[in-house]
Amino acid sequence: MESKPLVTVITPTYNREQFLRQAIDSVLAQTMFDFELIVVDDGSTDNSWETLAEYKVKDNRIRTFWQPNQGQSVARNHALAEARGDYICFLDSDNYWPVDKLQQQLTVLEKNPTVDVVYGDIITIDKDGSETSRNNMTRYSGPIAKWMLRDNCVSMNTAIARRKCFDQMGGMSGQRRVADDYDLWLKFSASYQFLYVPAFWAYYRVMDDQISSDKTARFDSNEAIIHSFRKSYPNAVSAAEFNAGFAIFYVRKARYLASVGRKKEAFRVFFKALGYRPFGISVWRGIAAVTLR
Repeated sequence: MESKPLVTVITPTYNREQFLRQAIDSVLAQTMFDFELIVVDDGSTDNSWETLAEYKVKDNRIRTFWQPNQGQSVARNHALAEARGDYICFLDSDNYWPVDKLQQQLTVLEKNPTVDVVYGDIITIDKDGSETSRNNMTRYSGPIAKWMLRDNCVSMNTAIARRKCFDQMGGMSGQRRVADDYDLWLKFSASYQFLYVPAFWAYYRVMDDQISSDKTARFDSNEAIIHSFRKSYPNAVSAAEFNAGFAIFYVRKARYLASVGRKKEAFRVFFKALGYRPFGISVWRGIAAVTLR
């Protein structure tokens, strides 16, 4: 494939032979054809690499790379270093897209030249592919940094971003095995405009063996991410907005800890929230809710 593709689709994979074909097929079935699909095998021990070899022969838009197991953040950066498209998007190897995902998003970007990242909602499915929910979180448009501090509202598998974002600010940190997507979008929110479109642009599979299913690890990683973000981008939002974001994040973490029977830890986290917003109504409501439970 000599010509430069319009879109680069990046898929990291590790031992997802069972779902890999469905992910790849959903990209090849797109109604927009001008793309390359870069799949990085992160040291799989199943037959993923053999599966990729089959597809590579069938379609020259597919490019495959192998690396020793280092985590999906490193795998995504490997693909980013090889990417040639004007737009970048990500699809995990256990998920898949509706057929018109790319075409719809390119149309939105064409109509909104000041927007840098477009994203939408997910349909949650189980291991067998059965739909489990469409109960998506509140999402935001514009300069979304103050909202991102509270929680990651950008769904990785639905997002598409202009190449300049990666050229100017870099890719994944490569430091985190959990929540590297949050790290990326929070960083981009310091400089770029986001647009949320209420469309279901990915089928997202939830399984017990996913790293992202470990909520405690994700909260711990997210905590480190928001503190690092404040140090790196102190002017991304006002001091008051930083404090409000941190307080609400800690309320979320505390309520989660309480819900899994870790009340003592939860109250310690509530005190952190009070340190950022001592008179915040949401903080005191959270404390009251846990106390009275």
